[in-house]
Amino acid sequence: MNRLNRLTAILVQLQSKSWVTAQEVADRFDISIRTVYRDIRALEAAGIPIGSEAGKGYFIVKGYHLPPVMFAKEEASAILLAAKLIHKQTDESVKEHFENALYKIKSVLNYKEKDFLENLDGQIAVFSPPSTTDRDTFPNNFLTTIKQALAHHKVLQFDYFANYRGDFTSREVEPLGLCYYSSHWHLIAYCRLRQAVRDFRPDRITKLSSKEEVFDPYVHKPYTEYISDMFNDHHFETVEVRFSENVARYISEQKFTYGYVSEEKKGGAVIMKFTTANLNYFARWLLMFAGDVQVISPEGLRQELKSMSRALYQAYNVS
Repeated sequence: MNRLNRLTAILVQLQSKSWVTAQEVADRFDISIRTVYRDIRALEAAGIPIGSEAGKGYFIVKGYHLPPVMFAKEEASAILLAAKLIHKQTDESVKEHFENALYKIKSVLNYKEKDFLENLDGQIAVFSPPSTTDRDTFPNNFLTTIKQALAHHKVLQFDYFANYRGDFTSREVEPLGLCYYSSHWHLIAYCRLRQAVRDFRPDRITKLSSKEEVFDPYVHKPYTEYISDMFNDHHFETVEVRFSENVARYISEQKFTYGYVSEEKKGGAVIMKFTTANLNYFARWLLMFAGDVQVISPEGLRQELKSMSRALYQAYNVS
């Protein structure tokens, strides 16, 4: 990137948040801190009102705005991809807000980029299985309320469906973070009922409301530590299985869902390695491949498959 383009990009970055540190700029453009200082001075010399404060970073003086930003084709197509993912992986409240934002973004594109997006739009799609959740019981519009509570440190109140118990309990929580894993959004919050940090799925929440009460988030550990501890508590086992080449080519995407690590073609078959925290869950996946898969290790996985096979035989061995 030449210097002129970098200066423009730095100016956009400065307007993207209240404070931007020199280190953030250096990391983004892979330049030294000294170069960042020179670039900031160059922008100031060009008449851009940039303020700074030791220990916090740089900011654009209130009241200054850039003219509408122009997007390159690659940037516009990246926004389109994000829109497709957001439509399938968020709730109705977020979809509506992003759609409004997307209209504003498209409004500043030139005709060439608009035509490019229109041509591309119908050729990109994100598919997911139909939801089996009862939306009359679990409304699909809570992510925006949760985000606002996170930003303003507001206490949330809701009824939560505990899957393992099959019933609802009323909860009052201090929201600490929102993250996406295992194909679902998860609210990490301090639960006042359980007096501990807990993981709540928004698609199991009903009757949610944000209270006026404000809490201090800094009395709790960062929610990322809770996530890290949760994953580290699982005992992961290494699995090695042999797939026939015919089957291996059809699981190119599935395998990543089950902890895929590596693979090696050998003797007309493909030997794959995985890591899993649940051999029973992994065995249920392997069962669909019948004679086209063979467990190399561990022995526990082999026993799981044997047990499931016997149960199937007994269930369907009807004379």
